[in-house]
Amino acid sequence: MKTALFLIGGWDGHQPQPCSDLVINRLKDLRLESRQVHALDQINDRMLEGIDVIVPCWTMGELGHEQTVALERHIRAGCGLAGWHGGMGDAFRANTEYQFMVGGQFVAHPGNIIDYIVELTGVEHPITKDMPSRFNVRSEQYYMHIDPGNSVLATTTFSGDHAPWTRGVRMPVIWTRHHGAGRVAYCSIGHTTDDLGTEPVLDLVSRGIAWAAGALE
Repeated sequence: MKTALFLIGGWDGHQPQPCSDLVINRLKDLRLESRQVHALDQINDRMLEGIDVIVPCWTMGELGHEQTVALERHIRAGCGLAGWHGGMGDAFRANTEYQFMVGGQFVAHPGNIIDYIVELTGVEHPITKDMPSRFNVRSEQYYMHIDPGNSVLATTTFSGDHAPWTRGVRMPVIWTRHHGAGRVAYCSIGHTTDDLGTEPVLDLVSRGIAWAAGALE
């Protein structure tokens, strides 16, 4: 059985523990067991032994140099990295090394909580297999800085209603990438349990974690 390590903490507005609990429960259906850590300074090589995927749910915060080195080394060697929304895409804002691993960084969410459409790109992948080709979301529509090397599985198009300069911008919502031998998967939806707990969002996030762990082929 594969093992996921959840890093749970940071800004409370993203409900790190309730959101993690939702995903942890769904991962049981995918035959993944989960562990939790609530203090970043506990991260070291010994802790990461036997971990198949790291799931950061830690909006903002600071990740120390030694902890960054341990995470990067473990992921480069084959451990996965996966998560959702600000818990992964807006964690450790000052940490460039972490952002290179993720493949993107949150910039803004014009209009705050709004209704928008997510469309799958049509790329065949275990994360999006048999999922609806488009679905509605009520959440923060993340505008992000994106690594052009990502493999994009889903996008959203900004209407410009809340920030005219974004009109027509097609922004990645779900992507995968590799960092060394490690698999990386990210989904920008999941502000709170209100949107993370809906389908197909919860299934997509959980599949991303399972894929990054090597448990979904």
